[in-house]
Amino acid sequence: MHALTTRQWVLLALLTVVWGFNWPIMKLGVTGYPPLTYRMLCLVIGTPILGLGLMAMKIPLRVPRVYWRELLVLSLFNMFIWHGLIVLAVQYLSSGRSAILGYTMPIFSAILGALIFHNQLSKRAWGGVAAAALGVVFLLWHELANLSGKPVGVLLALTAASSWAMGTQLLRRTQIPLPTLTLTFWMTALTAVVLAVLAALFESDPWQAPSQIHWFSILYNALFVFGFAHPAWFYLARSLPPLASTLSVMMVPILGVFSGALALHEVLHWQDWAATGLVALAIASVLWPSQRKA
Repeated sequence: MHALTTRQWVLLALLTVVWGFNWPIMKLGVTGYPPLTYRMLCLVIGTPILGLGLMAMKIPLRVPRVYWRELLVLSLFNMFIWHGLIVLAVQYLSSGRSAILGYTMPIFSAILGALIFHNQLSKRAWGGVAAAALGVVFLLWHELANLSGKPVGVLLALTAASSWAMGTQLLRRTQIPLPTLTLTFWMTALTAVVLAVLAALFESDPWQAPSQIHWFSILYNALFVFGFAHPAWFYLARSLPPLASTLSVMMVPILGVFSGALALHEVLHWQDWAATGLVALAIASVLWPSQRKA
């Protein structure tokens, strides 16, 4: 169990808002527009913004060559697979359900941590994982019939979530002696290159200029998601225990579901409300301070 500092709570609150509202915004961005090209534009615009922020804070950008391989592995699991697959999944699924499937990540993270990295989890921590899993089941309750007809979207989202979970575990254990923002910048820059290559290979024919709605979505992602949310998340993931950092962002899909209902008129059911309580319980199970022994 882990008590968050004031700074971590503030970052977590802002991160939840930015990422939560981004799901319906991202759905608007990929509706009628090539998804890989959309994500590439977000990254291409967001990377120099992030770089200018680092320069203003006088954070070094140089990464010694000995760490390039580990940086590439971190980028693969935290960024390449996640961003490439989840933006494709959003095309097949509603924004809220994409968020729910994407945020099965804490469940994957707990399982991977226990099986691969031999994390010792308390009964309370496993209870939090179970509550989060049950919340996902509730949120998918009314979508099972639709999801059965969209297996590609489901598979893409779950694969993206499992990759992100592995990336979080690896980031927590990295021995690279560099600031988190330095790693964030290079992971973002490398992902921009990878997405540009993929967009050129698979979406060069349907390429078109973005509309005003598309530009709004692209700029929101460039400024707030890649300029703020990703650095904030990597800071939390690197400074908190894996389970605490992953379950702590479980309010994001809840906000994604409700903001999608308001903005895109996606229908809510009683299961959505039940899941909200379960996710809150999951967060409390890992963030509420334990009673100290005398």
